[in-house]
Amino acid sequence: MQFRDRHQAGMALAKELAFLRGKPDVIVLAIPRGGVVVGYEVAKALEAPLDVYITRKIGAPYNTELALGAVASDGSVFLDQELIQRLGVSADYLEKETERQRQEIARRLQRYHGDRPPIDLAGKRVILVDDGVATGATTLASIHALRKQPLAELILAIPVSPPDVVANLRKEVDRCVCLSTPEPFWAVGAFYLVFDQTSDEEVVHLLQAANQEVKTGTAGR
Repeated sequence: MQFRDRHQAGMALAKELAFLRGKPDVIVLAIPRGGVVVGYEVAKALEAPLDVYITRKIGAPYNTELALGAVASDGSVFLDQELIQRLGVSADYLEKETERQRQEIARRLQRYHGDRPPIDLAGKRVILVDDGVATGATTLASIHALRKQPLAELILAIPVSPPDVVANLRKEVDRCVCLSTPEPFWAVGAFYLVFDQTSDEEVVHLLQAANQEVKTGTAGR
């Protein structure tokens, strides 16, 4: 399966989650930046509030696309110790890179939220959305961090991911919706016709638009 763009992927996910439309305890959390575009369409269709959950990958030396782990919004860290040992990555590198990603999370939270507090997740059915999952490191870090909160239900909703990664993630959530699990899997962007960079400005705009629609009752129309 190939998606036209993130908007179309979000609409397709929303159809699979239609049973949650209009439920007052549903919240959509999107992983920036690209996941916010997908999450916007899900939140709009389900008439649900939209917020971000920022998780940053800890990239390997000389290959930042290779995830050694990730840092979640609450500051918690998930590390792939087996990969770290195999690559011989130093503790000093991990400490510096982790701190750098924590600072980036703080910057983005300020940029996206401003003075607005994050949505209270206690007792909510949370739908965690991204535009796709490759290794699962950042997604797993998000799930582990969210599991510390008293959620009613945690649902993972993603357009595309490798089958083995999805199988592992399913064990960590209450429900998982994944539209496509292709093999071989090269990169998330390979399954989109348009996979351009999402800017901070677009993230802010989509968050404001989604939550304004919920307030005015125009979401889902």
